[in-house]
Amino acid sequence: MADSTSTPPRAYTIGTRKSQLAMVQTELVQTQLKSLYPHHFRIEAMSTTGDKVLDVALSKIGSKSLFTKELDIALEDRSVDLVVHSLKDVPTTLPEGMELGAILEREEPNDALIVKKSLMETYKTIDKLPAGSVIGTSSVRRIAQLKKEFPLLRFEDVRGNLNTRLKKLDDPNAPYTALILAYAGVHRLGWNDRITQTLPTETILHAVGQGALGIQCRKDDTAVLELLAPLNHWDTRLRCKAERAFMRYLEGGCSVPLGVSTTLEVADGKGRTLWLKGSVTSLDGSRQVVAEDEMVLSGVSHQEDEMVAEGLGERLGQRLASMGAQAILDEIKTGRRPVLSDQQEDLLAQVAQEIQTPQVQTPRSVTEFSL
Repeated sequence: MADSTSTPPRAYTIGTRKSQLAMVQTELVQTQLKSLYPHHFRIEAMSTTGDKVLDVALSKIGSKSLFTKELDIALEDRSVDLVVHSLKDVPTTLPEGMELGAILEREEPNDALIVKKSLMETYKTIDKLPAGSVIGTSSVRRIAQLKKEFPLLRFEDVRGNLNTRLKKLDDPNAPYTALILAYAGVHRLGWNDRITQTLPTETILHAVGQGALGIQCRKDDTAVLELLAPLNHWDTRLRCKAERAFMRYLEGGCSVPLGVSTTLEVADGKGRTLWLKGSVTSLDGSRQVVAEDEMVLSGVSHQEDEMVAEGLGERLGQRLASMGAQAILDEIKTGRRPVLSDQQEDLLAQVAQEIQTPQVQTPRSVTEFSL
């Protein structure tokens, strides 16, 4: 346990999104901090651009900080002291002056198949779904990889929090046969009974950072950095550092079809071997570049191992780029032209204006979340 007697108790504010999952995850962090320190940790929830714009596919909005920008502003203006994120939502290049103070132990990072309730006894695995089945997902990574593996399935966008998406799935009049969701989110909400199949990495590689929680804070806030240090799970941090470096090199985000998988293994008494597998897939699933690489971690220091992990990610990114991944990504970037309604354009413009003028804000308060 950390030394809780070195400083008198004080109050810290934890920022998060308003969704049920975000609140559950933040409460997990709050509980850990309370078990270590005598301080008061207050949760403050707020909406982000990704929460406000629900009728546009994520890939068409085009921002790499859809679920983090407003929280970044709160950190910068010191309205909050730390922020809890699903690490997969955090851009690989953080705003100036910000730091990932801790990365918590990772939950199962793979994706999960969630079949409509009325069909759960009929279809147990994705390969048994009949041709023409409609899969609900907003992730171009999932769509691209699954189109390659299952070209006869159909994919339709579905947005909203997990509760909303499950309701849409189970609606008898909805077209969806199943959803693809991150296992970790469904598990943290206690809905394991809805998981039909955890998809193996042979079928689909997961998103960068998926299953891990990242806690962001200010680089100059040494008090918070010290508080967060015991929460770091170093195996998870090393795996995620490699994945994020891989994505950073390829300039990816939630709107590109980039998948990863990492493992750590004992390396013949000479430290441990970090394995990283990565892929980039064309949007129609017709082309895929995939490769893997490894590096040995000496274990001499956390800082040195982090540098090696990031070096592994960059090296694999370079390798995939030379194998044709960069050409696929360039085609996606030049070919994607968001087609939005006037109302959607107005809403995005309004949200952008709010982000650019953070000083015009009503006082924040602890906010109740709705299911």
